[in-house]
Amino acid sequence: MRDRLARLRRAYAPHEHRPLDGYLVAMGGFGALATALTAAAKVTGKPVPERPAVTDVVLVSLATHKLSRLISKDAVTSPLRAPFTRYSEPGGAAEVNEEVRDTTHSLKHSVGELVSCPFCLAVWVATAFTGGLVLAPRFTRYAATALTAVAASDFLQLAYSMAKEAAEGGGEEQEPRKPRAVAA
Repeated sequence: MRDRLARLRRAYAPHEHRPLDGYLVAMGGFGALATALTAAAKVTGKPVPERPAVTDVVLVSLATHKLSRLISKDAVTSPLRAPFTRYSEPGGAAEVNEEVRDTTHSLKHSVGELVSCPFCLAVWVATAFTGGLVLAPRFTRYAATALTAVAASDFLQLAYSMAKEAAEGGGEEQEPRKPRAVAA
């Protein structure tokens, strides 16, 4: 099986390391998470709604965005990513850019990609929030509300900074405008 996977990996990406077996483990982990949430709902007898409320979808969407970025990009959470990533440069307002640390060990490489990519992490976070809405809806909504408020605050902070910069002339000295000639 290992030889078959090695041949498949070479055929898939002959010039670049792609940790397909690490990705398989990650997919298995995600499947285990989804299965555990489903089993917990069945064991506890918690009803799964026919369809989620629009307000819950909006709340969980915004909270997923914020928690995914918080885990994958925030400077303060870098100790969580440090075993799998290496700091490369600042990434903007309170964020950092990182590179995957281990390119030889497939599982570590895959985890490094997962924990440093907000888009990749969002699937896991959204699944956890969705499961939380079934298993512990009150707590999940409170946690999601806090994260949604932080996300809204982030956007307001950025909008304020942009407005301030525009009002101050972009932060740089601008050349005085030359009067335009008026055609007679």
